[in-house]
Amino acid sequence: MLTIKDLYDLSHTRAADLLNRHRYPWEALAEIKELILALGAALPGDEFEEVSEHVWIARDAVVYPNNYIAGPCIIGHETEVRPGAFVRGSALVGDGCVVGNSTELKNVILFDRVQVPHYNYVGDSILGYRSHMGAGSITSNVRSDKKLITVHCGTESVETGLKKIGAMLGDRVEVGCNSVLNPGTVVGRDSQIYPTSCVRGTVPARSIWKNNGMVVPKND
Repeated sequence: MLTIKDLYDLSHTRAADLLNRHRYPWEALAEIKELILALGAALPGDEFEEVSEHVWIARDAVVYPNNYIAGPCIIGHETEVRPGAFVRGSALVGDGCVVGNSTELKNVILFDRVQVPHYNYVGDSILGYRSHMGAGSITSNVRSDKKLITVHCGTESVETGLKKIGAMLGDRVEVGCNSVLNPGTVVGRDSQIYPTSCVRGTVPARSIWKNNGMVVPKND
């Protein structure tokens, strides 16, 4: 349940080559910056404009005023960046995404059609195709004791050797409003997180995480 193959359809991201080189998605976090620099330099000028140093934005994207976008960054086709967005750099944003008001991105890969539309913090994370974070939901990316992050899946534990890991959301994951995804959280494809949840560990594919931490299979 933890591998890139378990979580993602790589046909929906410009990061496919990078992710194909790794087993676990968090292993790619350290390479996002260099990936964007390499991809950006090769983007066609008739489709993308380098609006500032190492910030490439698709010409058909909609970028509203009163936001801040630092490089390196790529904003894909038909993506919407709303007022108040704060992109701190190393953000690879796919096609058809929504980066909303007061949303902060840092060292992330957003697959195509991802929505982080209202008051979200997404750091050191990878969000799969058509995943959605409800208003106020965040990825917590550093443990309170500052120790290295271990990813837990049932009785299995994977030592990452990393101090910063947010969440790895599989394709079509729905995160409810005002939820917190603790460092190293992995949510499998087509799963749902109830609003106001505090999530840690691994949520299996096609599951529902309820408010009391109970995980049940989806019936549909």
